Amino acid sequence: MAAPSDHIDTLREFTRFYTRRLGVLHEGLLQSRFSLTEARVLWEFAHRERCTATELAAALELDPGYLSRLLRRLREQGLVKATRSTDDARHQHLSITAAGRRAFAPLDARSRDEAATLLARLAEPQQQRLIDALVTARMLLDDAPRASVPAVLRAHRAGDIGWVVSRHGALYTQEFHWDLRFEALVARIAADFIDRFEPTREACWIAERDGTRLGCVFLVQARDEASGAPIEGVAQLRLLLVEPAARGEKLGASLVAQCTHFARAAGYRKIMLWTNNNLLAARAIYRKAGYALLRSEQHHSFGHDLVGEIWELALE
Repeated sequence: MAAPSDHIDTLREFTRFYTRRLGVLHEGLLQSRFSLTEARVLWEFAHRERCTATELAAALELDPGYLSRLLRRLREQGLVKATRSTDDARHQHLSITAAGRRAFAPLDARSRDEAATLLARLAEPQQQRLIDALVTARMLLDDAPRASVPAVLRAHRAGDIGWVVSRHGALYTQEFHWDLRFEALVARIAADFIDRFEPTREACWIAERDGTRLGCVFLVQARDEASGAPIEGVAQLRLLLVEPAARGEKLGASLVAQCTHFARAAGYRKIMLWTNNNLLAARAIYRKAGYALLRSEQHHSFGHDLVGEIWELALE
């Protein structure tokens, strides 16, 4: 599909703005003696044990002749070294030298400092909007298959809670034929989360790729069902959901692991959760994450006879 002229102009204008803002037009990148391409090549070597010139040219999409001349300059400066392959003497393996690491370290530090300075000008919600936009731009422009790009786990924002309620209601009706009372339960849980939200003790993560929500999970302070009083040292995992299109990518396991990491950092002693024994995929995720089934009980809910289960993960 041909792009409209104004879209082309907008993209070119942003490219000019961004290259100027990052200072990549300067003769020496980040006040160093290296060009942008040289700095990028050093970054590759600093993050690889070794590689061949052919592999590097393919990874950076550089002309082999141009890369060969650049690598020769870096080798002459003692920043990169070459060793003959033990498998095939015709090939040389390239790697960074100790001098190369010393030259790259301040370059990397300045780059991080500049990025931090750019972000520090923005409030946290603005930073998140920028990061989400950059992730989206990369996904849209990347030639890699979309499913190979990992989903982003981000904090909830406006509109997410309504989506959580809606998708739970729709999917559980479609897959398990549960009635609207389940959607009502999810709505109450979600409303309680917003009303009682304590950022240092509770969290919601939305899994997203290419601007599309793929899943969610909540970690909240566990409470007594009768009194609503907090249960000291106990967190509760709630509302784990993965969209059918994203299943098989271990996204559910990533969401559950995020809860575990957060709970440990927040000082909880254990995490508990309630589920039903017909939710086989979720139960498999919990078991693999180290949760133990404590007890089960029969109940009639959402138009069906079900078996509810209490699971627990000890964190100490």
